[in-house]
Formats: sequence, structure tokens, C-alpha cells
Amino acid sequence: MTWSSALRNAARDGLTIERTKLTPVVAARGALGVAIVVGVILWLGTPALAVSSAFGAFSAGLVTFQRSWRPRPVLALAVATGLAVSTFLGYVAAFDPVVFGTLLTVWTLLAGMAWAVGPVSGLVATQTIAVMLVTVTLPTSVMGALHHAGLIAVGGLVQAALIVLLPVRPWGVQRDALADALAAEADYARRLRHDPQALFDPQPLMDAREAAELTPRQARNRPRQLGGPRGVAERLRPVLAALADPVLGAPAEGPERDRARDLLGAAATVLDAVARAIRWGKPVKLPEEATAVLTVPATGPVLHGAARRSALRLMALLGDAVDATDEPVRRTTARGGSEHRHLLRPSVPRLAPVALHALRREARWSSPVGRHAVRSAAVVLVGYAAGTALPWGHAYWAPMTSVMVMRPDFGQTYSRGVARFAGTVVGVAVAGVLMALTHPGPWVCAGLSVVCVGLMYLLMRTGYSVTSACITAYVVFLLGIAGEGWSQTVEARVALTLLGGLLAMAAYALFPTWETPRLRDRLAEWLTANGRYALAVLGTYAEPGERKPRRVREALLDARAARTAWEEMAGRALTEPVRHRGLSRSSERAAESGLTTMGRATLLMEAHLPEKDAEPSKGAARFATALADSLPAAATAVRERRALDWTAPHAALAAWRSEEGEEGVAVRGSELLLDALDELATALSPGPGGRNRAARRP
Repeated sequence: MTWSSALRNAARDGLTIERTKLTPVVAARGALGVAIVVGVILWLGTPALAVSSAFGAFSAGLVTFQRSWRPRPVLALAVATGLAVSTFLGYVAAFDPVVFGTLLTVWTLLAGMAWAVGPVSGLVATQTIAVMLVTVTLPTSVMGALHHAGLIAVGGLVQAALIVLLPVRPWGVQRDALADALAAEADYARRLRHDPQALFDPQPLMDAREAAELTPRQARNRPRQLGGPRGVAERLRPVLAALADPVLGAPAEGPERDRARDLLGAAATVLDAVARAIRWGKPVKLPEEATAVLTVPATGPVLHGAARRSALRLMALLGDAVDATDEPVRRTTARGGSEHRHLLRPSVPRLAPVALHALRREARWSSPVGRHAVRSAAVVLVGYAAGTALPWGHAYWAPMTSVMVMRPDFGQTYSRGVARFAGTVVGVAVAGVLMALTHPGPWVCAGLSVVCVGLMYLLMRTGYSVTSACITAYVVFLLGIAGEGWSQTVEARVALTLLGGLLAMAAYALFPTWETPRLRDRLAEWLTANGRYALAVLGTYAEPGERKPRRVREALLDARAARTAWEEMAGRALTEPVRHRGLSRSSERAAESGLTTMGRATLLMEAHLPEKDAEPSKGAARFATALADSLPAAATAVRERRALDWTAPHAALAAWRSEEGEEGVAVRGSELLLDALDELATALSPGPGGRNRAARRP
């Protein structure tokens, strides 16, 4: 992609306004927190203190809207603590420009590294930089700095208290995540009725798993409906795929295919009913038509073989999903008893080792997060120096814009830069007109700032340009509380916002972290993860007595994570003005298709894992050994742009077929798996066009 195309796409993305689900009650609660803090401080203190304290409540409310599975009060308290610390340190260092510049650089560097922990941590750290830049412009002593830091912390406490006192759909994000996963499987079942090869996006299942990670305190209070259906949903997906597949399930045509379509349709209906019940905390209501289909018919079309096993397993799992949604979940007590297992999420104090490990992992020159931290620190320092040298005042606006715009990838940085400038112009124009026409006093300005905050909370998911417009108007009205003339800040606000955005964009262009050259590495990682998943499943066929469901499960999760990492990187690479360097877009799509098919073939075999007392398969063992020996060289070949060689697995499969025939589920699934690997080899072949002369069958 050329630079002109990349900039045009970034501008379009930044100015796009999306239609999304609004949460007016939650937005009103966040705005109420800001109103309480600003109103009380303005009543009891000074306008300058009211302006300072508003940032704590504003930022604490903002972070509670982010996608995080932790309790919202905990998020509000965490951001309030970070803001208070950064404010105090900034005040202490503000006496000397060199000392403050050094502190600002180091703090920004550490805040940039916080993206290694997660996007919410990165956002919180970014907010601390912005508040450090803003609040230190208000002159005070060390005791006054403690006072300001305390007021900012109070803003977070108020937001946390409101979340506890005025709950809106407790456990709502966890309910939505689990309901979305079940609804995604219902949609998958419907698509399988007409397309047995339909693709399934595992992201809803991954989100549901993350939402199910609980601290011990959360586990004691979790609603019973969230305790069981997720595990059933995980086991349902391979069964649905196996029933619909014409190779390992129902025949492509005939009465058995009609029966399979009916079962898939009924499964979709049941899953939708369970999803609705979980989302709104109500009992499951099943249509009688679906219940009638999900019974073994005395007459009519009957499934046979592997398809029959899949159908019976599907009926049992759907029954488990309904029972798990309707029945209470038993918990342990101090005296003993049973407990529904949950995934462990470390509490905030115990998160420190996890965060340190993530920071050590990303503390390298080639890391996108590490380069983002260095880039952010340099830009903030340059922006602060430039803003200070310019005659407009408000030197913090340029570096604050830069730090709010910058992200570890090209697309978001440039689209947010455009959106920030456009939103700033609109926000300044609207707020300026209101100030010019009405000349409001401090209390009216406070009310207008609260309205802007409420609109921002309400519309923040529609696009960053809308969010920027609301934030800009909010700042204009806040300055009006302190008595600063709006007309004196319009020129400075627009010019410094433009400067900050241009600095952020220029920094990424001069010191980039391009994803495109690393696509082959990520593809090799996906191949390796898929290979481990296939080997775990084949190992169960080779030694049924040594069956280890946990090993298969962990391998599946690794394969999903690798696929998600690839898709995210490929999506970011699409926005970059960088040549493909050995992996064209057509080869990329073909390789992605091959690895997706490989995962699906393994999933089909997993749906028919043998019982522990089944006969071991020597052919599966030999095939697994040949595949395990070939995978490391194949991953290296992907990285080094060489041809992939699957000769040994093909020879092992041929011997397996000659011994056991072609009717076994494992044999037929392994054929599908090797076909997918051949497709990958063809896609990545170093021949003309990048898609031929691959090493295939002997």
C-alpha cells in the first residue's frame, strides 16, 4: 500500500461514526460522579480546585467503560490511585523545567510499557500522563500538591461508590460475553445447515473464557447461570462441525442429511434460548418444535455410524446447557461439599508478578510495545518543549494530544490523529459559540461541562472523533469555571492539537514498528500451535489409555490464541504503507485458509476421540511421529521463504491407510489435515507467483 492510500484510509477510519448500542443509564451515572465532585469542590473550595478535581472523576469514569472483566469499582479505584500519584510527583518536580522534563520522559516511558500488560492498563497509564501535564499548571506548594492529589483520588472514590450504590446490570459484561458465545454457536449451527464447511470465529469463545476468569471473591458471588454453560459451549463446537461434515458426519445428500439439518436448526434454536436466558437472567424457554426434533425418532430418517454418535452427543450437550442455565450451581463451604470449578484471575495485588513478567517480555528493541514507549517518551518531551516555547500558553496541549493519539500500531495512531484534530475543531466551535452567546458563570459552565461528559460517556463507542469533540467542549467549559476567556484559547487549542497530532504521526513514520515484515513469523507460530493441537489429538488415538483431555484442551487454546494473533497482525498490516516483502496478499489469504482448514480437520477428529478402553492405533502413532518430526522444519521454512516438505507424513498416512482402511475417523481426518498442509505449502511455495512447486505427495 502506498503512503497516499494509507493516509486516505486512516483519515476515513478516523472520521467514521459507527452505530452502536448506547448505555444511557451507565453514562448518566458516570456524569453524576463528575457532577458531584465538581459541584462540591466549587461550593466548598475554589474554581481552580474544582477544575483540578474534575480530572479524577472524569478519568475514573472513563476507564469503567473499557473492555475489562474486572469489577468496575476496582478499575475506578486503580485509575484514581495512579492519577493521584502522577499528580503529586508532577507537582513536586514542577519547580524546575529540567527536572519536570526528566520525570515526564521517564513516566511516559513506563506508561508506554504498560501496554504490555493489556489495553486497559495502557489506557490508564496514558491518562496519568495527561493529568500530570494538566494539573501541574496550577501553582501550589508541596502540601498543596498533596491536596490536589487527594482531590483527584476522591473523584475515583466517588465513581466507585456510585457503581456500588447504583448498580446497572451487575455481571452484565460477563453475561453478555457468555451469551454472545452461545449466540455465535447458534449462528454457526444455522450456517452449517447449508454450508458444511462454514467457518467459525473462535473469538466469542475466547472472550467468554476470559470473562469466566474470577478472583476467589468474585467466585463466591457469581450468578449461578454463569457457572456451567461455557464449558458446554466449548464441547458443542466440534460436535456441530462433525455432524455437518459430509466426510465424517452425515452424507452429503439423502434422508440422513435432512435429519442432520433438522438437528442443527433445533440446536441453534436451543442455543439462542439459552443465550437469551443468560443475558437477561431469566429461565430458559424452549420452543416445543425444537424439543421434538431433539429426540431419537422411532421412525423416519435415522443417522448411522459417526453421524449418529455426533447426534447423540449433541442432544446430551444441549440438555446439559439447559440444565446448567436453569439449575443452581453448588459451591464449597468451609465444612466441605462440592464446588463448581472456575478459572483463576489474580487479584490486583497479585497482578504485580504478572505485570513484571509482561514488561520483561516486551523490554526489547524489536518489541512493538517497547518501541511505542520510546516513541511516546520522545514525542511528549519534544511536544512539551515546543508548547512551552510557543507564545500561546497551555504548553501541555501539544504533548497531551500526542500521548492520547499514539498507539503501538500505525493504523490507530494515524486514524486517531485525524479524528482528534477534527473533533477538536468541532468541539471548540460548538463550545465557543455557546460561551460567546450566553457568557455563562462558573456554575453554568460546570453544568455544561457535566453535560459534555455525559455525552462523551454515551457516545464514546461511536468513534474517536465524537469523543474528541465532547472532550474538547468539556475542557473549554472547565476553563470557563476558572474564569479563563474562551476566545483566548481557541487559537492555541486548535494549533497545539494540530502540532501534537503531527508530532505523533511524524514519530511513527521516523521510528516505525511495521507488522508486515513479521507476518511470516506469526504464520509460523500459528502452524506450530496448530501442529501441537493435532499431535495432542492424534496422541489420544495412538494411546487411548493415556487419554489426557487437559493436554488437548490447552493445545486448542494455544491454537486459538495463535490464530487470533495472526488475524490481528494481518489486519494491522493491511493499513501499513509497506511492501509485502515475500508474502503477497493472495498468498497470505491462501495460507490463512490452509491453516484454518488444518484446525478444522483436527477439531473433527477431536469430536470422535476414542474411549480409554479402545484399541491403540499404531498407524496414528506413526503418523503423529512423522508429523512431529516435520513441523519444526516446516516452521523454519515458512520464516525463511523455503518450500515446505510433507513427504514423511504422507508416507506414514499411506501406510496407515493400507493397514486400517479408509473408513476410520482418524484416517479420514488425517487426510483432511494433510490436504490443508498441502494447501499451505502451495500458498507459500517460492515458485513463480508464490503459489506453486510446493513439495507435496511422494
